[in-house]
Amino acid sequence: MRTTNTFGIQFILRMNRAKDGLAPIYARITVDSERKEISLKRWIKPTDWNNKKGMARGSREKIRSLNHYLEEVKARLVECYQQLQINKKLISAEGIKNMFLGTQDKEHTLSKLMEYHNTRFKDTLAWGTMKNYHTTQKYVLKFMKEEYGTSDMYLSELRYKFITDFEVYLLNHIPKDHQRPLTNNGAMKHLERLKKMVALAVKMEWLIKEPFSRFKLKFNKVDRGYLEARELEAIEQKEFSIVRLQWVRDLFVFSCYTGLAYVDTMNLTPDNISIGIDGEYWISTCRKKTDKPVRVPILPKAWEIVEKYRSDPRSIEKGTLFPVISNQKLNSYLKEIADLCGINKNLTFHLARHTFATTVTLLNGVPIETVCKMLGHTKIATTQIYARVVDQKVSEDMKSLKETLGQKKNSQTGLNSANG
Repeated sequence: MRTTNTFGIQFILRMNRAKDGLAPIYARITVDSERKEISLKRWIKPTDWNNKKGMARGSREKIRSLNHYLEEVKARLVECYQQLQINKKLISAEGIKNMFLGTQDKEHTLSKLMEYHNTRFKDTLAWGTMKNYHTTQKYVLKFMKEEYGTSDMYLSELRYKFITDFEVYLLNHIPKDHQRPLTNNGAMKHLERLKKMVALAVKMEWLIKEPFSRFKLKFNKVDRGYLEARELEAIEQKEFSIVRLQWVRDLFVFSCYTGLAYVDTMNLTPDNISIGIDGEYWISTCRKKTDKPVRVPILPKAWEIVEKYRSDPRSIEKGTLFPVISNQKLNSYLKEIADLCGINKNLTFHLARHTFATTVTLLNGVPIETVCKMLGHTKIATTQIYARVVDQKVSEDMKSLKETLGQKKNSQTGLNSANG
C-alpha cells in the first residue's frame, strides 16, 4: 500500500456565508482527495482577497497582520502533518484538522472501541464468542500496522475504503504459523464482528456516520456436515480399550441423540432432568449461546449414557451430569475415534448437533418445527439449513409418493374394469 500522501493547504472565502459585506476565511486541508475545512474566525471584504494566491491583498497594517496569521496557520498545519508521519499515524485531512484544533484526544479510536466492546461484553457473551472477537481485534490491529502503517486510527477516519481494504487483506492473508488461510466465510465473520462493534460506536454516539452502510457481507452457502446412520452406528458399536476414548465417544453420541452443543452438555446437572408431560425423562436447560430455553425428550440411547456417568466420581465432584473435559481435548480425541472407526470426516463435537438435526430427527420424519424447538434456534430459517442437505429424505418421500400414486392408479383401473 502507498505510504506517501498528497497533501495541500489552501485558504478560501465562503461567499455563501458572507454577511454585512464580509466573507469568512477557511483553511482547506486536502489529503489524497479528501477535504476538510477549518473556520479561522477571520472575516474580510471579498475585494481585499486574492483568490489565486489564497491571501489578502494590500499593504495596510491590518492586511499584513492577517497574512502573517495565515502563514502561522499554514505552518501549524504542516507541523500537524509531519507529526502524524513521525508517529506513524494514519494521515488524513480529518486527523490533521483534529490535531490542529486540539480535539484529537477527545475522539474515540478504533482500538479503544474494540477494547471497550471486549471488556463490556466479556461476562455477557459466551467464552467462544469472545475468543472470536479477540481474534478479530488482532486481525484489525495487524491490518492497520501492515497496510496503513499505524497502530490506531480515529473512528471519524473510518471509510468504506478501509472496510474493503480489510476484506482484501483477510482474503489474501497468509498465516506464518500452522494455521490455514481464511476461507471467504471466515473473512466475512471477522467483518461481521467489526461491523457489530462499529454499530455499537454509532449507538454510543462515538461515531456519526455508519461506514458499513454500503458494504454487503458475502457469505457462501455451505452444507452442514453430519454423520449418516451407518457412520453413527459404527461409532456406537466400536469397542475402545482406552478409557478416555470411551468417555469422549459417549459424550459425542449423547449429543447426537439430544442435539445439545458442547457447552450446554458440559453444564448439565442432575437438576436439568425432569419428568415431562408424557411421564418420560426430559432435559430442561438454557442455551448458553442464545439464552433460549430448550426442552428435549431423552431418547433411550442418550438415557443409557446418562445412567452410565451420573454416579461417576468426577461428575459427583463437579455436580455435573458428566465428567467435564475441555472442548479442545474432546475434539482432538474425536479425530482419533474417526480414524479408528474408518470415518473420513472432520469429526468435531458440533458435528453431533448436526447429526441430531438430520440423521436422528429429520430423516426419521420429525417435523422441522419440532427440530427447531429442540435445537433452541431463534428462527426456523436456521433449522432449514439442515433440511436442505437431506436428499435421502427427499428420495424416501418421493418413493412413498410414487407408491401411493401407483396404488391409486391400480385402484382406479380395477374400478373401471368392474364397471365395464
